[in-house]
Order: sequence, then C-alpha cells, then structure tokens
Amino acid sequence: MSALGSQFDLALCDLDGVAFHGQNPIPSAVTGIAAAREAGLPFVFVTNNASRTPGQVADHLSGLGVPTPPEQIMTSAMAAAYLCAKRYERGTLVLVVGGDGLREALTNEDMRLTESAADRPDVVVQGLAKDVGWAQLSEAVLAINAGAEHIATNLDSTLPTERGFEIGNGSLVAAVVNATGITPTSTGKPEPEIFLATAAKHGASAPVVIGDRLNTDIAGGVAAKLPTVHVLTGVSDARDVVLAAPHERPTYQLLDLTELTEPYEAAEVAADGRATCGDASAKVTGGRLTVGDDQVLADGVAVDRYTYRALVAAAWHAADAGESIEAPIFTVTS
Repeated sequence: MSALGSQFDLALCDLDGVAFHGQNPIPSAVTGIAAAREAGLPFVFVTNNASRTPGQVADHLSGLGVPTPPEQIMTSAMAAAYLCAKRYERGTLVLVVGGDGLREALTNEDMRLTESAADRPDVVVQGLAKDVGWAQLSEAVLAINAGAEHIATNLDSTLPTERGFEIGNGSLVAAVVNATGITPTSTGKPEPEIFLATAAKHGASAPVVIGDRLNTDIAGGVAAKLPTVHVLTGVSDARDVVLAAPHERPTYQLLDLTELTEPYEAAEVAADGRATCGDASAKVTGGRLTVGDDQVLADGVAVDRYTYRALVAAAWHAADAGESIEAPIFTVTS
C-alpha cells in the first residue's frame, strides 16, 4: 500500500493549528511537511489572513522551521484578486478596503486601485486591516450603492490573537451589508473559491485540502469537491469529527502530518453498522459508541488511530440512518 501523500500532486495546507500554534511550531508538522516534500508532495499554505503579504506569511513559516518561499502562500486576498481577474478586464478600477496584502494581490492581477467612491469603481474588495474605520467603510457603501460589486476576502467574524478574540473582517463586512442590503461574494474559507483558485494557479490536477477546523478548512474542501485531510493538532477534536455534519466530514482522519508519508487504512462499515479498521472495530448501539466487543466508549479514554477511524465511520453511518448519537470526549494516540 502506497503512502497517503503519494495520491496527490499538491497539498493545500492550513497554517494555525496545522503547521504552528501562533508563534510556536508544531513539531510533528515540521517533521511531516519535510518528509512529505521529500517524498514529492509540494505544499501551498492557504490562509484567510488578507492583511499580510505572501512574503510576510512565508517569513513567519520559515522562521518556525518550515522553509517556504512566497510563491507557496495563498491568502484570501490573493483569492479575491484572482476572482477579480477572472470576472473583469485588466485595469479595472477597484476600491480597496484593507491593507498591504490586499493591495499587493490586486496590483499583481493588474487591477487599478482607489479609495474613493467618487472615482466610480467597478468593484469593492474588502479585507481586514487595523486602520479600517468609518471613512473606509462609508466609501465602500457609497460605491456598492452606486453599482459596484462587493467582494469580501473572508467572513470571519472574529480574529484570534494572543490577547483573545478581536473583531474580524466578517464583522466589518456585516456593517457594510447592513447599509447596502447586498450580500457580497466571499473568497475565503469555508467558501470553495480559495481552494479552487490555488489549485488552478499551481496547475494541480489532484490536490488535497489539509486542515484542523471542520467548519472552515474541511467544509471549504468539501464545497470545492476536493479530498480532505483532518489533523488533531488544532481546534476540532476527535469528538467533533465523530459528530461532524456531512458537509464537514474529512475524507481522511489523521493524528498529525507525519502520517502523510504512511499508508492510510480506511474503515469499512458492514451492513449491521459495525465499522472495522485494521484489528479495531466500533459500532453505535442504542445511540452510544461502542468499541471491540460492544464496550461503551468511556469519557476521557485514549484510543489508537484505527479505533478512531472505526468510531468515526460507525458514527457517520448511524447518523446518516437517522440515529441520535452520544459521543464522549476522547483522545487519539499513535
């Protein structure tokens, strides 16, 4: 059986929660990315952050032990600019609400930029920057009400920082929408555009989406109709995966990125609902998860990766059949 990563020609990989935690690298990610690259799988790192340039993101990654050139970064600002280039001619006038990352992305797609609705722009592209305020949002509203299309780099309502959750681009977009009544096109996760644009720009025919958040990374990959890999190094835990709705279910369930260079054994579900993976088995009985000889999965236990995959498959099968499932919090070990 070949390694999981060998099935793909490009990894569309999330950053925070997958490659690092804030300013700290995830050791298994540093090792896993290096090994997967060595085995022939190229990476492009995909982020909803529209305020930073690809160079800034690449420098941050490289400083954490994952050497990465700017060409291997895709931001939601770049996805928005790519969409503009698909829909409009070169030289189209765009009203920019955002920072250097958005300006650079639009300029690279040969768009002309303005900050004034009086210039009658064809498009308003809105991204996050710390200096965005009433004046910039009002110009966006004026332009949109005059007929400009509204494109948002992402709709994240909050922005996680070391101090806590601060206001995100989605909250500022909501202020504009409240004044215009027009819903914008969003190019960031969980929308599919950012993944489709990345695959197209890099000529990938068999890309895979890798992430830690079910509601952004995995949902976006599913929406783009691409295979997805979920890792347990970030936000969404094993219980979340077990209870995932169909539009947030990852194709592959991994512990961390080191498994990309290993063969992947998927779980199989029998007609009676019992799922097996390797020597492990699981089933939903009376709405409760059981393992092995129908032992109820207890809260706080640790299971191996094969039992984890069997639990996920059994739970999804039961949920799709209309069963309600009680799932305890549990961990997964290698």
